[in-house]
Amino acid sequence: MSELPLDLIRQALIEDGAYRDLTTLCTVPAEAQAQAVLLARREGVVAGLAVALATFRLLDERVQSEARVSDGEAVIANQTLAVLSGPARALLSAERVALNFLGHLSGIATLTARCVRAVAGTGVRILDTRKTTPGLRALEKEAVRLGGGHNHRFGLSDGILIKDNHIKAAGGLTAAIEAVRRQVPHLLKIEVECETLEEVRAAVRAGADVILLDNMEVEQLRQAVAFVRAETPGLLLEASGGIGPDPERLAAVAATGVDFISLGALTHSAPNLDVALEFLT
Repeated sequence: MSELPLDLIRQALIEDGAYRDLTTLCTVPAEAQAQAVLLARREGVVAGLAVALATFRLLDERVQSEARVSDGEAVIANQTLAVLSGPARALLSAERVALNFLGHLSGIATLTARCVRAVAGTGVRILDTRKTTPGLRALEKEAVRLGGGHNHRFGLSDGILIKDNHIKAAGGLTAAIEAVRRQVPHLLKIEVECETLEEVRAAVRAGADVILLDNMEVEQLRQAVAFVRAETPGLLLEASGGIGPDPERLAAVAATGVDFISLGALTHSAPNLDVALEFLT
């Protein structure tokens, strides 16, 4: 990430009461110094380490840190991620916020990497969705990239994705696509969400550039891919909905010939990577 989200980090520290950590203020002398290490308790892919280290420095600029790995790097269990030194109070009071960022974002990167491995060799790209934690979208989408995945739209202003309610409100699929073509740059692709083969046929006839195949079983996906490749070979196909991060399921979907698989689970259901801060004696 080119620019650290300092306002977001500061708000997280305020939320956690880190600027008035009663336990630490009562038990740790103000002059006490300490050294500590950030550890990965499980193997995974690191994301958010730069944010975690910035958390300690933002609470107290006297904290010094040395990263031993980089964001996007695969690590093994009990591997040291960084070494920190400075006021003991700062290390203790910033600990939870830093670990929350690091564990959550590394969990997303780790799950993404697992999904990417499941479709290796197929040419299929793994995409995220907009099902992100409010306020954390930029960090979560970066974690997806660090895990080897790709980003779908960052926000509603980034692209066109026509869904069923848009079609109803516009008075039909053709009317919706025509309205878009009148108002957006000609280089912008128009994606249409389809749940049935009939909807896929209608989207092709209406001139969609990309079709999102939503909640289809593997056999339906195969049929949709075969139809589109025969009718409009250059049209892009995205599978989404009900897929999940199961490697066998991902491999089966990829084998149908789609171009992309998008998973909300990458950001809304990734388990945290177990990380810890340990003081050195």
